[in-house]
Amino acid sequence: MSTLDTKIEAYVNDLGARAKAAAQGLLTATTDQKNEALRQAAANLRAATPELIEANEKDVAFAREAGKPESFIDRLALDEGRIEGMAKALEDIAELPDPVGRKLAEFNRPNGLRIERVAVPIGVIGMIYESRPNVGSDASALCLKSGNAIILRGGSDSQNSTKIIVGCLAKGLAAAGLPEDAVQTVGISDRQAVTALLRCVKYVDLVIPRGGRGLVELVRDQAAVPTLLHLDGNCHVYVHSSADLDKAAAVIRNAKLRRLGVCGATESLVIDKSVAGDLLPRLLDDMSECEFRGDATAVAIDGRIKPATDDDFYTEYLDAIASVKIVDGIDEGIAHVKEHSSGHTDSIITEDQAAADRFQKEVDSAIVMHNASTQFADGGEFGMGAEIGIATGKMHARGPVGLEQLTSFKYLVHGTGQTRP
Repeated sequence: MSTLDTKIEAYVNDLGARAKAAAQGLLTATTDQKNEALRQAAANLRAATPELIEANEKDVAFAREAGKPESFIDRLALDEGRIEGMAKALEDIAELPDPVGRKLAEFNRPNGLRIERVAVPIGVIGMIYESRPNVGSDASALCLKSGNAIILRGGSDSQNSTKIIVGCLAKGLAAAGLPEDAVQTVGISDRQAVTALLRCVKYVDLVIPRGGRGLVELVRDQAAVPTLLHLDGNCHVYVHSSADLDKAAAVIRNAKLRRLGVCGATESLVIDKSVAGDLLPRLLDDMSECEFRGDATAVAIDGRIKPATDDDFYTEYLDAIASVKIVDGIDEGIAHVKEHSSGHTDSIITEDQAAADRFQKEVDSAIVMHNASTQFADGGEFGMGAEIGIATGKMHARGPVGLEQLTSFKYLVHGTGQTRP
């Protein structure tokens, strides 16, 4: 491992120590206090809309000068509607049940011991993310409601926006009588600050990365702190031979083009050859703004489709591009999805319930859908208020990470003087 700059390490450790103290303070916070902090933060965001838009315009201008693609700009940009969405998400989280203190199990032993398993906060969470300013707001709100302190390390591209957002959250905490250090941000852009956060085992209990594969692999390879990984979204829609093609066309357009830069956007279409001749030309007509790259069979069906390379079927484009694979039945369809999916979200379009059941059973992704757009892969759409990310691993949490997934548990054992023989 490389040697850390001692000043940067000391700076991050100071953030961690303050966050640890704040997390201890949150252990005694009431649900009403946490909800009041969130509602006040929402009001602060609305009041700061002009200031936040001005700060965000600086971030967007910097990103354009750096040559960032439009999909990146879309994730970065804020307007009044998106800021209102951020504020509403805070209020929605305030309305959700408090996950802390939930009794998960209770059982009595023959010796008279009564044992409870109850939900508790994880502690201090480090959130490392790229470009999207709303991630900082959503993640902070979820951590606050679940009793965790958070240290945000957003990308340098969104630093002006993040500063305003964190200020609004801090004011909300103060108004509710809670420690402002429960939400902090790493205020230096040096990449060594990320390394220091990943090694801050004394104070940080969990690190969650949210961004491209490069960021996630960096965290996976360098972290000494436990991690909850959010990998890329190479999401598929498989159109089965019994699909309603009107339904398929509508779902595919939404799944691909509603928003290009989100991890739940469909990147690859897998289509049974029995319906491909009817469906593909229709998709090309309806989605003229999208570039299609297909296998030889797809290209033969419609010459507007460009030949795909092997890499295309593994690619998360985050752009108006989709790969197309033509398959001969559900066996080939499932095999292709299982080989190329990143394990995020995949969907089948079919009117055959048995085919849908088989697809949902055999495709081992975090989210598997039937007759629905992959862009529903979102904590808010799942009724969680918001999400801190989509976990693609299989330990602790999987799929949208909301309030319940940001808690651990402990056992409370109640006795009457028992001793063990």
